[in-house]
Amino acid sequence: MSDAGFHIPFPKNEPVLSYAPGSLERAQLKAELERQSNTTIEIPLIIGGKEIYTGRTGKIVMPHDHGHVLATYHKAGPEETKMAIEAALEAKKDWANMSWIDKASIFLKAAELLSTKYRHLVNAATMLGQGKNVYQAEIDAACESIDYLRYNPYFASLINQWEPVSSSDSFNRMDYRPLEGFVFAVSPFNFTAIALNLATAPALMGNVVVWKPASTAVLSNYYLMQLYKEAGLPDGVINFVPGSGPDISNVVFNDPYFAGLHFTGSTSTFDGFWKTIVEHMDTYKTYPRIVGETGGKDFVVAHPSADPKALITALIRGAFEYQGQKCSAASRAYIPQSLWKEIKQELVDQTESILMGDVRDFRNFVNAVIDEAAFDKIMGYIEKAKNSNVAKIIAGGQGDKTKGYFIRPTIIETQDPHFVTMEEEIFGPVLTVYVYEDNQYEEILQLCNETSPYGLTGSIFANDRKAINKAYEVLRFAAGNFYINDKPTGAVVGQQPFGGARRSGTNDKAGSPFNLLRWISPRTIKENFIPPTSWTYPFLQEE
Repeated sequence: MSDAGFHIPFPKNEPVLSYAPGSLERAQLKAELERQSNTTIEIPLIIGGKEIYTGRTGKIVMPHDHGHVLATYHKAGPEETKMAIEAALEAKKDWANMSWIDKASIFLKAAELLSTKYRHLVNAATMLGQGKNVYQAEIDAACESIDYLRYNPYFASLINQWEPVSSSDSFNRMDYRPLEGFVFAVSPFNFTAIALNLATAPALMGNVVVWKPASTAVLSNYYLMQLYKEAGLPDGVINFVPGSGPDISNVVFNDPYFAGLHFTGSTSTFDGFWKTIVEHMDTYKTYPRIVGETGGKDFVVAHPSADPKALITALIRGAFEYQGQKCSAASRAYIPQSLWKEIKQELVDQTESILMGDVRDFRNFVNAVIDEAAFDKIMGYIEKAKNSNVAKIIAGGQGDKTKGYFIRPTIIETQDPHFVTMEEEIFGPVLTVYVYEDNQYEEILQLCNETSPYGLTGSIFANDRKAINKAYEVLRFAAGNFYINDKPTGAVVGQQPFGGARRSGTNDKAGSPFNLLRWISPRTIKENFIPPTSWTYPFLQEE
């Protein structure tokens, strides 16, 4: 292997295809949607590169047509989880010692394959299996995933370039080691790109991974495993083990070689994992790295100087894209009385005009929520609003799970800034608005800051620079991703590194060098050219 230094050029974000009528990509994706809709596949575990069929199975269905089965997948249990850990540790022997540029080359190749050969395959699987419309799938499963695969190697190159200062009599250098053990990646259903990054970011830095995908995202995630294989990722570096959370995590957290958790999901699950890890701390050979992004109760605060049309657009897109199933989705808004009088009817009318239905009909802006449990939970919050004397539904409020898990985009107006839908994460197409007196702007900023335990995303709408600066100051810790005159969703890799603090996670900023730093354990090496030969020092001599 050459000892020459390597430089990875600064990447460009993957262009978002339009899928406009008459476009080639639209025709190709429609054909792939048709093919996958008429095919039922069987998905095995993938451990050490081998396909494992356990006979304990689950089904992947279309959220918009839950009687339609897309795939049957096999579930891992304790035995298979142990196999995955063993396969990972075996693969680590070679993977940890491979040159970082060779690892980077694998993921850069995966990016190109996903941009071309795999684009429509993964997009269609995300649409059908996870209920995303074509645009939401494109910006997630294709573009954001590709961006992670291109930007992370660049960020890794920046880390590898840093070296300590050396003096004339010694040479100092760094060895950027992976963690001593394996990483457990636990990914959610809502973003294919998150699933990709949770597994590949630690792997890029030389780690091996046991990956438990969300049961409702197994289809697209399985195709990611095929992508990694074709890109040249060695067997066992990432092991694919869908199944019951406790069946898998109980084995992982009891293993002495557990070295890190890369997680996106609910706050309660993350809390449970953290407690379990602490309880087993004396088991581990090293202190595990715990990296997690959890919930959010994301806000929009409007100042009387805000642009009405921009605010309406941000509320609709921020709250209702992907049925509000984003940890960054706008779910509470604080709007001044003067502006509310101006925008209320237009906001309601535009919301009611949204088309909802099958993902294969590209006219539908909104589709089904992910499963029956989500449907029931979201409708429970809507019922609370219907039965309240301090809240009223002004748009939407209807749900039907007869064929698909459909809930109309819903806007609740409340007189109580602490009404339950202003404080609790709903994870559905529900926006609650609290209207305040125009002269209470600063008090509302304080209220917004103190209302939620989360600190993920939020936005301020104003044309008054003083008002913007005030919000920037008061809401400094209320959001890890803060937006000015924009919706609180849509972070782009390399542009808005993503993550929040408070109860929203460890804020290790996916899509930046900060996240990658968590997956290495640096070693400092000093080489002394002329070692001393006497233990004494000059100060010990007599006057």
